[in-house]
Amino acid sequence: MRTRLRNANTLRNQILAVCVLVMALVLLFVGFYTYRRVSTVITSNAERQLQQTAIEAIGRLETLYRQVDMLSSQVMTASEVQQLLLQESRGRRSTLGQRQSLLQSVRTLQVYSDGIASFDLFTRDCRSLSPLDESRLTDRLQPEQIGLADQGRGRLAWIGEDPRDPAYFLAVRSVRLMDHDFESAGYLLVRIERSTFDLGADETQERREYMTLLDGEGRVIRSDYGGSAEALPDSADHKLDIGGEPYLQVRQTSQLTGWKLVILAPVKSLTEGIGALRTAIVVAGAAGFLICLVCSFFLSAMITRPILRLIKTMRGARLGELRPSPEIHSTVEINELTKTYNQLVGHMNDLIQVIYEKELIRSRTELKALQAQIDPHFLYNTLEALFWALQDKEEEELANLVVAMSDLFRYTIGSEHGSEWVTLREELDHAERYMQLMKLRFGDRLDWSLSAPPDSLELRMPKLLLQPLVENAILHGVGARKGPGSVVLRVEPAGESGLWTVSVEDDGPGMDAALVQELADSLGSGGLPGGRGKGSGMALANVSKRLQLYYKDRPTGGLRIESRLGEGTTVGFEIPGGTA
Repeated sequence: MRTRLRNANTLRNQILAVCVLVMALVLLFVGFYTYRRVSTVITSNAERQLQQTAIEAIGRLETLYRQVDMLSSQVMTASEVQQLLLQESRGRRSTLGQRQSLLQSVRTLQVYSDGIASFDLFTRDCRSLSPLDESRLTDRLQPEQIGLADQGRGRLAWIGEDPRDPAYFLAVRSVRLMDHDFESAGYLLVRIERSTFDLGADETQERREYMTLLDGEGRVIRSDYGGSAEALPDSADHKLDIGGEPYLQVRQTSQLTGWKLVILAPVKSLTEGIGALRTAIVVAGAAGFLICLVCSFFLSAMITRPILRLIKTMRGARLGELRPSPEIHSTVEINELTKTYNQLVGHMNDLIQVIYEKELIRSRTELKALQAQIDPHFLYNTLEALFWALQDKEEEELANLVVAMSDLFRYTIGSEHGSEWVTLREELDHAERYMQLMKLRFGDRLDWSLSAPPDSLELRMPKLLLQPLVENAILHGVGARKGPGSVVLRVEPAGESGLWTVSVEDDGPGMDAALVQELADSLGSGGLPGGRGKGSGMALANVSKRLQLYYKDRPTGGLRIESRLGEGTTVGFEIPGGTA
């Protein structure tokens, strides 16, 4: 199984898998986003439509309410009603003829209303004037309901469903005497047919919507909802779950009456068209996936075919044959890859030839190196023969100089174990041997001294750092001075913990500040600009560069130069304690 998976892990299969996976993800995302977006738009449009329906229904309700209010106002302000109630309020009972005339006048006004069943007029003490029976208002209404009319001070007060006949609703208003300071003289009871509040039930049923009208007390005025309208949750949420089915809810409250209209629409009925959209998205996604699969197959083949040809050519290198790949017409990247491989093959063949030639040269160089090892031994043997010849002639001073020269050569040309690091003791001894040789030239004009604490003599430092400084001190210090001069080598602890200062001082003519600054600036460039031979500063630049290279992991400040005109020059550097 692993072998099959390993063999299937090819560039072509990877490209194919990535393209298919990316396209599948894109199609899923686009399909899901489109479906959700369209669903949201449809639901939003349905909600706006329901909201508009609720606003229109509330408008019709308010129109009906204003019509009832206007007609009832005309009834209670009619001159015959006003005169009869004034008579009753003054203690004079109305006659049967007056009541019949009043009933005829009220029915005349009632003709102008479609939904009002009757206008019933009662006196202040709740006796009936119209109709002509002997019923009382207290038989029809509760005392607190009559109190609503009194509190309304002539405004229409909604009572609700007629207890005697559920097919009617009741409203009452207090009748005021307009010519007698609006004195309360009786009550007008309005009976309204229930069908008056039919708010387009047939239209809502066609749209499968449910409409419920509630009065200010939450009592049902009209409802086509199959369940109990009072059981509807009093929630302001736009979406409700009733009986396990989601509903879209719209609520609208009348500013005139305080009534609430609640419209419920099943979400399922509003989103019936989404099923077709879902099917279209699935079909389009499947078609897009198949097209992508075919395109990815050809794309992966187009990319990998030139690479496979190049791999076949490269496998020939296992047999020791580096051949360039034939030129092919493909994409820019594949052409560049083939071109680069051909250049690599050319460079490799050139390098093989160069390495072959270098191997021949190295073999010859090793032979010459073996011969060169004989030369220092010949020099040492010659100096040793010269030393014994001078000993035989009792030339002790010259013999000692020959020994010093031999030691100087041994230290300069080679060192113990071939190391570039020596002890401070060895470096001071070498500097002293050099000054012994220079004594031969300067005679009594040259004097020197060494000052180093015993615990500093075993410090490790790079070889041949002191000799160039001593040479400069002798040649440019003592050599430029009239009369005797001295050179002092001093080793002492530095101010910073773990560092030692090594300095070479002379009492020569010294340098001015400008020349010192120029010499310090030239240390990084290999010497003074335009310097030639003696006095160019090349030795100091060499020492400074070597300090930077040897102590790059722990900077020590480099080479420092201090000089005063007529007083001498001091050149020094710092080395860390311990061993290298």
